[in-house]
Amino acid sequence: MSDTRALSQTQARALHLAAQGLLLRPRRRARKADVLAAIVRMQLLQIDSIHVVARSPYLVLFSRVGAFAPQWLDELLAQRAIFEVWAHEACFAPIEDYVLHHSAPERRAHHWAMRNALKHRHEINQLLAHVRSRGPVKASDFERAAGSSNGWWEWKQEKIWLESAFALGELMVARRENFQRVYDLAERVIGAVRSDWNSTRLTQAQAWRATVLKSVHALGITQARWIADYYRSRPRLRDADLDGLVAEGILLRVRVKGWDVPGYVHCDLAPLLAQAEAGRLRATHATLLSPFDPMVWDRERARELFGFDYTLECYTPEAKRRYGYFVLPILTRGRLVGRLDAKAHRRQGVFEVKALYLEEGVVANEVLAADVARAIDDCARWHGTPTVELGRCRPAGFTKPLRAELTALQLD
Repeated sequence: MSDTRALSQTQARALHLAAQGLLLRPRRRARKADVLAAIVRMQLLQIDSIHVVARSPYLVLFSRVGAFAPQWLDELLAQRAIFEVWAHEACFAPIEDYVLHHSAPERRAHHWAMRNALKHRHEINQLLAHVRSRGPVKASDFERAAGSSNGWWEWKQEKIWLESAFALGELMVARRENFQRVYDLAERVIGAVRSDWNSTRLTQAQAWRATVLKSVHALGITQARWIADYYRSRPRLRDADLDGLVAEGILLRVRVKGWDVPGYVHCDLAPLLAQAEAGRLRATHATLLSPFDPMVWDRERARELFGFDYTLECYTPEAKRRYGYFVLPILTRGRLVGRLDAKAHRRQGVFEVKALYLEEGVVANEVLAADVARAIDDCARWHGTPTVELGRCRPAGFTKPLRAELTALQLD
């Protein structure tokens, strides 16, 4: 290993959290610019429509910037500051990365769209002509024939064609209405802000380099084998694949105690690395995370970096679920200390904690209770469900101190 610098596991976690914007509690009221800055920092903001609590992209942003107006995300999309693309999965990304994403389309959705276009090119072209002449459309603008059921996810044909054209870059999402995609021609969406949108492309080598460097920057510190998952690129990388970037000095190769492989840090984060080495990165933030947060979307990384084995169970039959339908990881002071099965009852203004599970070995003391209570209360208030109802806890002895802390916060 070429670098003599060494971090402890705690220091490595702090560096990762700092890069992700999760090290410190927000120090001021959120602004719209903070939402965009958080997306730029993460590079990708995964989209998911499940809203048992808040829809995932809003919850990911809340965890980083604090209470913010959800319409700001929608406005940033409509204003072309960000755009939607298939990357890790369906994601928002900074508009500056448009050329990068459309230079490297070798992803599952692109292959699906290509296969579909081979079968239905005529119908897709007709749909594009419809959009060109009549303007932006939603999938709901097209009625499903009574009793029909067509293909993937029970989508009607027009939805499949819209999604195919979107994955191929022929359509883009101009805006969202009640979280529904509104599709328009790419030339009208990206063309309004980038004149080179259809003429500039990166080579395969340039796109590989950019996605590797952006992934490492977003992660703060990473092992080689974790890098490809961030943009869902292939193949999984080895240390030898990064030798050239290390030789250039753009990636720093460091040791992490307890790792049997090196870690990698982007050179732009050298000041943060120095702070981590000196023990000056102290995690103070406590918050609830989305199941689709970049911190936990790579199960292997979360397990090795935080000792947290996380599986999303909403797609698991209820009888086989261990923790619940939509379980939120709990971050406190640099550790993933547990998980929370929650449901927001918006009409009643109630944030229901069905169950809360602390990780094995976590000390269930009053300090932890105060941190977890604050994280729950912050999320509940931002969500418009300020009344917290606490169900069962594991261990059971954590229920009393947590309930006392929640009650005190509810009285504030």
